[in-house]
Amino acid sequence: MGQRTLLYDLHLALGAKTVDFGGWDMPLHYGSQVEEHHQVRSDCGVFDVSHMTVIDITGDDATPWLQRLLANDVARLDGTGKALYSPLLNEDGGVIDDLIVYRTQSGYRLVTNAATRAKVADWLQRQSAGFSVSFDVRPDLAILAIQGPHAREKVAALLSPARAALIRELRPFEGIAEGDWFIARTGYTGEDGLEIILPGDQAVAFFNDLVGAGIAPSGLGARDTLRLEAGMNLYGQDIDESHTPLTSNLGWCIAWEPAERNFVGRTGLLAEIERGVQEKLVGLVLEERGVLRAHQVVRVAGIGEGEITSGSFSPTLSKSIALARVPMATGDRAEVEIRGKWYPVRVVKPTFVRHGKILI
Repeated sequence: MGQRTLLYDLHLALGAKTVDFGGWDMPLHYGSQVEEHHQVRSDCGVFDVSHMTVIDITGDDATPWLQRLLANDVARLDGTGKALYSPLLNEDGGVIDDLIVYRTQSGYRLVTNAATRAKVADWLQRQSAGFSVSFDVRPDLAILAIQGPHAREKVAALLSPARAALIRELRPFEGIAEGDWFIARTGYTGEDGLEIILPGDQAVAFFNDLVGAGIAPSGLGARDTLRLEAGMNLYGQDIDESHTPLTSNLGWCIAWEPAERNFVGRTGLLAEIERGVQEKLVGLVLEERGVLRAHQVVRVAGIGEGEITSGSFSPTLSKSIALARVPMATGDRAEVEIRGKWYPVRVVKPTFVRHGKILI
């Protein structure tokens, strides 16, 4: 038996099929992964993501510490509620985790991945020497992600006037506390929506309210196909400690300036640039029948080979798509080996669908 969120029994009551995910027993779907996917793209759905880790950062040195710790620069957060996405790197530039950091009234709030909880906590502890900083892991909190084009209006209709007003005013990539709730306009689906962090003892009642309002409970299966269509990386598949942001389509979230900001991993990244970055993360589209899966070999004629990191059937495109790490010189065509046969694939920018629009 794995770890379980406070909503586990409710998931079972709603008919969820559960699977192990990073040591947690989580809902895969509630009857149809594909229907849940389409529901989020066309209307909205709610995901229990309470397995993720919330960490509150305080102390006089919180800002300089995070400026050293993260590849992105928290100095860009010019006001309470602002958020940014950042890799957390080791000394060689490998990705320990990817996270969202919010500026709060008292410091910062990090939301990190579930499977990396112990590793990240240990890394933060080791990196805190010499800094006046403290961090508090918050297992008492739950996180619900309500995603889809109608998510904000449907959630606002259920809440108090103050919380409804906050939801209507929130800009993308902002998160603001309202009482004991923290309401953020972020997500992992390529659609608009909310991630609401709230006390764990309120989570079941609120989830029930959402489902009662016609917001479909949605599992990790739909969450995975939605994020894959959006070109969002999954830690442990598309990014890990053996690969840097430069080979993972994450160069955009490295803040190189100011040059004197010596963040952990900077030296390793600069060394990789000096050697010449050898790989890149791209999107693949299979035009024929078949399914692209992780670890299938990608062959680029006259250049070399790569590997699929994430792959699945895309419900929105009705085609199989994938993310793949391939040689830098790869152009717009390649081949993938599926069950001993080679199939042609189209190489595209690794963003297939965003805000309901097909981009390839």
